[in-house]
Amino acid sequence: MKKRNVGFIGCGKMAQAMVNGMLQSSFAKREEILASTKSAESAQNVKEAFQIETTLDNKQVASYADVLIVAVKPHLYGEVLQEISSYVKEETIIVTVAAGIDIAYIESQMSKQIKVIRSMPNTPSLVGEGMTVFCANDRMNEKDIAFIKDMFASFGKVELVEESLMDSIPAISGSSPAYVYMFIEALADGGVRSGIPRDKAYKLAAQSVLGAAKMVLETGKHPGVLKDEVCTPGGATIEAITTLEQHQFRGTILAAMESCDLKNKNMQK
Repeated sequence: MKKRNVGFIGCGKMAQAMVNGMLQSSFAKREEILASTKSAESAQNVKEAFQIETTLDNKQVASYADVLIVAVKPHLYGEVLQEISSYVKEETIIVTVAAGIDIAYIESQMSKQIKVIRSMPNTPSLVGEGMTVFCANDRMNEKDIAFIKDMFASFGKVELVEESLMDSIPAISGSSPAYVYMFIEALADGGVRSGIPRDKAYKLAAQSVLGAAKMVLETGKHPGVLKDEVCTPGGATIEAITTLEQHQFRGTILAAMESCDLKNKNMQK
């Protein structure tokens, strides 16, 4: 597939995860990526970390990019898009990675018709295990969609959905790594309480979560079936499951996701 220059406006944690994933998978070469940052210090840090070119000039990135990833905070999108509007090439694909920024808003801020991707990646992209969900406007053709899929797949799994589903994505895959980190930390704390050294406790907990997730993805079995396979009758695991249910483990997760959904919708307003 024909290579395209990739530009990042903003290069914080999420953008850096994407840059690292693209480089580690050889999807893009270092000389094909240009990123802008707000300060000379951050530009230098990104340059040293990834050996890519950086700049303080958003317009330079907009002029350079065939695929332009706007990775700034949601409240800055209007300012940035108006700044770069006349510098974006007609065939450039603009990719958003912020919650609450829809396709119609991006289109309304540009001075010309433009190709737009609305996406929600997550930070495990840094280690090639990201989950990115995206949708596209009607100016995107099949080759464009294929390129974007390959780009996101270079640092994890990818799903194309209707835009009507995008507001629900942060709660299930965008923000959920944070919930999982808390779960791993809690498991490790329990291990430490039982006398397991902290470093070993983190390793045991994290690998168990990784393995469980891989079982879901690779066996195709329902998570409930996999859970049942661990629970022997009258055993310790079913006792632990009972306690989790008594303390509304599932209900707490659902409530957290509902809070995330509500905040996302409020930000969009």
